[in-house]
Amino acid sequence: MGSEHSKDKERRSMVFLRKGPKLPAWEDALLAGREPKSLLKRGLRYVSLSLIMKGMTATPDFLWGLHEVQKLNLSRNQLVVIPPSLGKLDRLVVLNLGGNCLKCLPKEIGLLRNLKVLFVNMNCLKEVPAELSLCRKLEVLSLSHNCISQLPLSFTDLTNLRKLNLSNNRFVQIPLCIFALRSLDFLHLGSNKLENIAESIQYLVNLQIFIVENNNIRSLPRSLCYISTLELLNADYNAIQTLPDDLYLLRRLRRIAWNPMDKGLHIAHNPLARPLPEVVEGGLDVLFNYLRDKKEHN
Repeated sequence: MGSEHSKDKERRSMVFLRKGPKLPAWEDALLAGREPKSLLKRGLRYVSLSLIMKGMTATPDFLWGLHEVQKLNLSRNQLVVIPPSLGKLDRLVVLNLGGNCLKCLPKEIGLLRNLKVLFVNMNCLKEVPAELSLCRKLEVLSLSHNCISQLPLSFTDLTNLRKLNLSNNRFVQIPLCIFALRSLDFLHLGSNKLENIAESIQYLVNLQIFIVENNNIRSLPRSLCYISTLELLNADYNAIQTLPDDLYLLRRLRRIAWNPMDKGLHIAHNPLARPLPEVVEGGLDVLFNYLRDKKEHN
């Protein structure tokens, strides 16, 4: 009887253990006696650490001692705060904080002087710290799907920034600091509250992809036609009635595009004044010829 009772007690304890909360992978590794550094992966170019989808509500303290990490992925957790200790990881080149619950970024992010790629998309940010502009090597920045309505003027210092995603935010106008970012070749401002595009857009002389779909834009500025590098211009789902006569100068636009992934001119779902809807149906060459003739006869 004593033996049976002992076995029954053991079975009940095993069931209890199985029903207990499952440890995140990194905690499990530490309890197994592994050093935190053993979680690092050493690739050909970077030393990386991925803690994606670990159910974390706070960052583990050991993380800030891993000074050699260059790529850090903390995306798709439930992080509410990133502590000032982030600044200790001054070798970071790539940082992914996407898909969390962050309401702000620590000003110490400005200490990441080697940072080239930063994703903070799909969070709850209302503003961006001015100190981010100290990351002068930054080339790629995604702040999409937040609640941001303005950017610090100090962003003019991000002279190496090439790709900027500000889609799905609350911008009413394009921040002035953006027009100083002459290295930009990709700018996404779709799904905001823009009503116009400033003539200063012409200063983005290297812009290849410009997306402003799903806003309240009523017209495209003439100066936009002077960005000869443009290969994709997406102005779908706006309030545009007319097109600038000089649009034909954008010779790298190859077609009227209907698939969101295609390069070309996207102008669908706008209240274009007649005869523009029929002209657009004829293709880009027909549209450009129409605008050129219209300009010559004015």
